[in-house]
Amino acid sequence: MSEWNYTASTEFIFIGFTDYLPLQITLFLLFLAIYILTLVGNTGLIILVNIDSNLQTPMYYFLSNLSFLDISYSTVITPKMLANFLSSKNISLYGCALQMYFFACFADVECLILAAMAFDRYAAICKPLMYSTLMCRKVCISFIVLAYFSGTMTSLVHVSLTFRLPFCRSHVINHFFCDIPPLLALSCANTSLNEFLLFALCGFIQTSTFVIIFISYFCILMTVLNIKSSEGRSKTFSTCASHLIAVALFYGTLLFMYLRPTTKYSPDTDKVVAVFYTVVFPMCNPIIYSLRNKDVKNAFKKMLDRISPNQ
Repeated sequence: MSEWNYTASTEFIFIGFTDYLPLQITLFLLFLAIYILTLVGNTGLIILVNIDSNLQTPMYYFLSNLSFLDISYSTVITPKMLANFLSSKNISLYGCALQMYFFACFADVECLILAAMAFDRYAAICKPLMYSTLMCRKVCISFIVLAYFSGTMTSLVHVSLTFRLPFCRSHVINHFFCDIPPLLALSCANTSLNEFLLFALCGFIQTSTFVIIFISYFCILMTVLNIKSSEGRSKTFSTCASHLIAVALFYGTLLFMYLRPTTKYSPDTDKVVAVFYTVVFPMCNPIIYSLRNKDVKNAFKKMLDRISPNQ
């Protein structure tokens, strides 16, 4: 209790990226543009999925949830980061705890939704006769509920254990948001339990979902290779390409960040990597899924025709 009282009277200060004013202004404008594109792109994708009857399928149901998730966890990080470029870089203890909680929750949920999307592609390509049963509305909703429940529980574990620690070494976080490893580095207590649970829980979610994705696409590959028509193989592969790109980008950075020994952490490198999965990738997902998807492009054209029918 005394440790909590000691810590609760404090606030944290972000080091961020730079103290050089011209570079701060440049980064502010860059990240502001990225954040606006993230909001516009993901909101547009959610609207398209909900208004176009051709997109009322499990795959696009998961995609709209992914867009909502990208908006959510980008919003947890980016506005505060933008404010830090223009004003003080302080954050209260409770603000830091909330930021960590929602970010950890949404990151885990995204892993689980990407795995659900891979299973959907497996069911559609490898089990087409059973697809309507395997991916009925009840199953899809259950996937989403399970994803958010799992993300909530694991995030609560990380936050509750992290903020029971005494932060007596320093209150300066060498990062641009309240991530777990930089905060553990500030504690003068034994953090071995925190590090073990970070590795175990993040490792379990990231590794298990990655295995599901790998097995799903291995089965898809085996099925596609049995298709005699080269046009049929190409069409089948194209339906999976966007998801594979998104998985490679997201998992590549997360596995690098959280499945390493703590001795391998490098604050400057980690900040650069974190920018990609917290700020850049949420903007990229709508682009990835739209540019390679005829259904989304056709839905967008129909929406434009409704808005300006005389053009």
